[in-house]
Amino acid sequence: MTHSRPVAEDRPLALVERHAPAWSPRTARARFRKGLTGPTAGVAAGHTQANLISVPADWAYDMLLFCTRNPQPCPVLDVTDAGSWTTVLADGADLRTDLPRYRVWRDGELVEEPTDVRAHWRDDLVTFLIGCSFTFEWALSSAGVPIRHVEQGRNVPMYVTTRQCRPAGRLHGPMVVSMRPVPPAHLSAAIHETSLLPAVHGGPVHCGDPSALGVADLDRPDFGDPVDAGPDDIPVFWACGVTPQAAVMASRPPFALTHAPGQMFLTDARDEQYRVV
Repeated sequence: MTHSRPVAEDRPLALVERHAPAWSPRTARARFRKGLTGPTAGVAAGHTQANLISVPADWAYDMLLFCTRNPQPCPVLDVTDAGSWTTVLADGADLRTDLPRYRVWRDGELVEEPTDVRAHWRDDLVTFLIGCSFTFEWALSSAGVPIRHVEQGRNVPMYVTTRQCRPAGRLHGPMVVSMRPVPPAHLSAAIHETSLLPAVHGGPVHCGDPSALGVADLDRPDFGDPVDAGPDDIPVFWACGVTPQAAVMASRPPFALTHAPGQMFLTDARDEQYRVV
């Protein structure tokens, strides 16, 4: 499977723009619409972020079934009508322009990474907005868990695993995971806090030895950036919303649009709306 690295100028917005955590989602989307790019961890703090994938209507049932059968990597927050570029999760937003960067796929091959996909838009596209682990980072921070990629100004590292998702129609592929190094003293808090947010991937799928997931080298993520772990940190892996992109690469639908890994859609929803109590 071939992966594309983020372009060089894409750096975390919360560090490029020191006020980004305090932005409203509407402000963040307006800045992305004007061309600002970069991973969105920490942007518009307290507001839910989402992965995006748009597929032709004749693939939409397969995608919905794939998400239903694989709810941990693909928790659905919203599905649009065919041809619609709006969502109830963000008043006035345009799903074709309001993400920092997109990916255009043809026959399972990545062909372009634009900042605006209006030129690629089709009237038959159905868009799925899928929960993102950036959303639960507020809970981790509140519990005192360090977020290494944010501290280091990097995109979160993501890895294609050897765990296969449950197939659905024409769609199949491996699970993708994101990894955050966690100090042992904070491990129970990290597991507990994220388990209360199943709509944004929930608790970890694995803690410890990455080879159990088929990950050979943590310093060579398939998407995102490597991060420096503390001497005693434990690698903790969560299911990741880039999984549908792995399914696109494996299943080769004729056309799809997605977000660029780590460059998410900022919704108006508050993170606590998805917390299970």
